Amino acid sequence: MSVRLAHGIGDPPRDAEMPAVVALGANLGDRAETLRAAVNALRALPLTTAVRVSKPLETVAVTVHGEDADAPRYLNAVALVSTRLAPRALLRELHRIEADHGRVRRERWGDRTLDLDLIAYADERIDDEDLTVPHPRAHEREFVLAPWLDVDPDAEIPGRGRVEDLLRELRGGAR
Repeated sequence: MSVRLAHGIGDPPRDAEMPAVVALGANLGDRAETLRAAVNALRALPLTTAVRVSKPLETVAVTVHGEDADAPRYLNAVALVSTRLAPRALLRELHRIEADHGRVRRERWGDRTLDLDLIAYADERIDDEDLTVPHPRAHEREFVLAPWLDVDPDAEIPGRGRVEDLLRELRGGAR
């Protein structure tokens, strides 16, 4: 059995629901409304039964050259989803949701109407050209770790450790 998704035939669904972590961010347009609409789109995904979302966090834009205080600020959140979609099928759906909200992939780490990143998928480790989970830079990003900790105080990044510890280390060890 396969599931028909927006971009053709998807990967076969999983037999059991799997937890996945999705980071959401927007720094163009009505950021709060875009994040609300993106969360609603996540809740409407096929084979997805639960979506829990952190409080939003406003942060400075991070570009290829580092933080850019002159760029529009981001509104970020993290969503925990329970899904039977396979990782690549979920990623395709995330890209579709981005496109539905005007996301154009021109510049790496540029301004965007919506950014959805698959941060983790259960305890799986995937390192392919089109998908890497856990996300290779999640442990370095306060805008991922802080909202993730907000929605899941016991969160861990496979192979990296507890989100709480990673966030503390990123902030310089202060509690």
